[in-house]
Amino acid sequence: MSDAAQPTAAEVRAAAEAVKAALDRHLAAVERRTGDDDPAVYEAFNVLATAAEAYDELLYERYDEVTPFEIPGADDSLPPYAGPDEPRALSLLIRRDYAVVEPQRLLAQARRITDLDPDEDEDGPTGTAAALGVVFGEYEADEIASRHKEFGLEEGDSTLWLTAADDLPDPGEWLASPFEQADPERILYRFDVSSVFDEDDFGDADEEEGTARPGTPGPAPV
Repeated sequence: MSDAAQPTAAEVRAAAEAVKAALDRHLAAVERRTGDDDPAVYEAFNVLATAAEAYDELLYERYDEVTPFEIPGADDSLPPYAGPDEPRALSLLIRRDYAVVEPQRLLAQARRITDLDPDEDEDGPTGTAAALGVVFGEYEADEIASRHKEFGLEEGDSTLWLTAADDLPDPGEWLASPFEQADPERILYRFDVSSVFDEDDFGDADEEEGTARPGTPGPAPV
């Protein structure tokens, strides 16, 4: 970028002042919040996000520097919404990844549930695969998520999508291929858990990030 096209020092300073004002406004809204879904808090958050993004861009263009923080925008990870304005149904899609880090612990838990013989069915799953089937067949997914270490598992990434639909599908309509119609353009709210967020700052600790459509209540961490 040429020098003529660069923002002036005064423009950068003005953007910094806008961030300061937006921070004060956001804090004041949080202090006066009337509940978890207070629209004033979300509006102040969006103003702060916009001001911070503008300042970061001008700072980089003028001085080739960046800020030490990033405020996720409402549309950072979502494509343009193409779903109904008044959804009559919804779908909740969840994916959780696990690594099997202690197979013997997993096998022991499975044996407590049933007499598991790894060589019993030569045509079917055996060993760890059979134990996973027994454990996940016995416990609900949320219980396994809260007790995963007891089953010799280690959490990986996870994601939750809340998607809008025009109408509820007919019973059994999508059971053969339950995930092939997952449409990012119909997401109303998305919540991700991964160590990739801010891993340079937080080491191997899992971080959480939620993204809601503008005007849609939902956690949006600063």
